[in-house]
Amino acid sequence: MLNRVALLATACMLSSMGTAPLALADPPPPDPAVVPVGDAGPPVDNGIVGSAPAGVVTTPDGWTLTVAAANETELPVAPLTTALSSREYLVGGTFTGTVSGSGKTTLSGGVLEAGYQIGCGIELGQVRLIGQAGISTTGSSLTGGIVPTGVSFPLSGTIEIHPKPGTVSTVTVDKKTFKAAPVRVTLKDTHIKVDGCVGQSFLRSYATLTSSTTDTDDVVAYYGITKSV
Repeated sequence: MLNRVALLATACMLSSMGTAPLALADPPPPDPAVVPVGDAGPPVDNGIVGSAPAGVVTTPDGWTLTVAAANETELPVAPLTTALSSREYLVGGTFTGTVSGSGKTTLSGGVLEAGYQIGCGIELGQVRLIGQAGISTTGSSLTGGIVPTGVSFPLSGTIEIHPKPGTVSTVTVDKKTFKAAPVRVTLKDTHIKVDGCVGQSFLRSYATLTSSTTDTDDVVAYYGITKSV
């Protein structure tokens, strides 16, 4: 009888232990300094940039001028001068111009110009030294200090830099004169460079199409997407 009671009590204890909820601790927050496996970070800049919408205009005499760009690349590279105030880019793209419609004047050709604009946040201005320079000599004790044995040029002062407001530099790469449109300019691995820039720089392509008649010039412009470096 006692054995039967003991077995019953043991079964009740095991049953109550099996149904008891387990207390699980919350997992620790992830360490922000640890990079997850498979996260390669930001992609490497391959220089490929999108193109802005084409520039289109209809002239008063009925011609439609269109200037556009495609396959653009803008890759910042280290300047050959290694100067911190220099900016250099490796650029490329295809720029096209078309003249369509049935205008009432006779076309005589025109010009397609392609290039880039570099904007500099702060331009390096005047740099000058504020201070003084002198000359001093030392004489030998054997000659009573009459004959100088050494000459030095002490220099003291500070360098003063006057930065100027940012400027935009326009770099024309090519101008193509045409007799009849369509006209095209293709650039590949072209280096452009600007000096004296100590702030953030910005780069964008541009192209202008000029269509001429005997008495008129009509101009339409394209400006690419601005890339900051």
